[in-house]
Amino acid sequence: MNIIIPMAGMGKRMRPHTLTTAKPLLPIAGKPIVQRLVEDILATCNEKVEEIAFVIAPSFGKDVEAHLCSVAEALGAKGKICYQEQALGTAHAILCAKETLSGNVFIAFADTLFNAKFSIDKNKDAIVWTQKVEDPRAYGVVKLSANNEIEAFVEKPAEFVSDLAIIGVYYFRDGDHLKKELQRLIDNDIKLKGEYQITDAMEHMLKNGVKFYTDQVQEWFDCGYKDAAVYTNKRILEIKQNSEQLVSQKATIEHSVIIAPCFLADGVVVKNSVIGPHVSLEKGAAIENSRITNSIIQSDSIVKNAVIDNSILGKSVTYTDKPSELSIGDFSQI
Repeated sequence: MNIIIPMAGMGKRMRPHTLTTAKPLLPIAGKPIVQRLVEDILATCNEKVEEIAFVIAPSFGKDVEAHLCSVAEALGAKGKICYQEQALGTAHAILCAKETLSGNVFIAFADTLFNAKFSIDKNKDAIVWTQKVEDPRAYGVVKLSANNEIEAFVEKPAEFVSDLAIIGVYYFRDGDHLKKELQRLIDNDIKLKGEYQITDAMEHMLKNGVKFYTDQVQEWFDCGYKDAAVYTNKRILEIKQNSEQLVSQKATIEHSVIIAPCFLADGVVVKNSVIGPHVSLEKGAAIENSRITNSIIQSDSIVKNAVIDNSILGKSVTYTDKPSELSIGDFSQI
């Protein structure tokens, strides 16, 4: 089986953090989003993966490319870098990895993480993973027939059709067939709102006899904006606390309390502080005289005399609040 990870988007909703770092490389519980995505797919699907193609923007740079290939190789697969020079939609992004579109193909867009066990029935033509949502009007959804096959793909339905939202994770038994369908969109300039969409290709395949099925993830985590990324960090820490070593033995902790689950990387220094729960401190972060909860502090950042909650601090940030000497009477609120 091959895996394709489209990840060339600019991540505008996560600015300013994505001005210097591609969104799929932002850390969640100590690992880049895309690395967690690939590791979780391979850990749960029990399939031999030959090649992992990462579809990126050329501007990501050689260091990013080398890191992505090393992630694939560490998991026993060949890493391949493909470029999407223009943001022309999901179908276009996948087709940028056309050399990998062959045989059994698993596609996962690097916008989200999830809690799931991927059970792939290779006898099925295609599987589209979904998650139940309260308000489907903001999503593309699938409509199911009486025998639980997908009978329609509906983009942002104004009236209720289904509450099963498409999360951007797909399996295709015949990657070459999908490649032809994606190319058909390009050749005939079939667009939706100026972009080539994978749902248009799947709709055409459905009408021509390809049978689509759905499977549901237990949880679907958005990483597209600050509050969502902070929540995702919280849930991933909770999920991984019993299976990963989250607090490095090379972290320095002096006169401090760490309330699990938290991630502390190599070289982190914490002094006279209370950290957690749900805090990720990346490599080289230094915290002193502070209280931090539910936050991500990226590498080499310094925090002193601060109370921080529901926050993301980027790399090499210095945040220092003024220490205070107080004498506050009974029944006071500040």
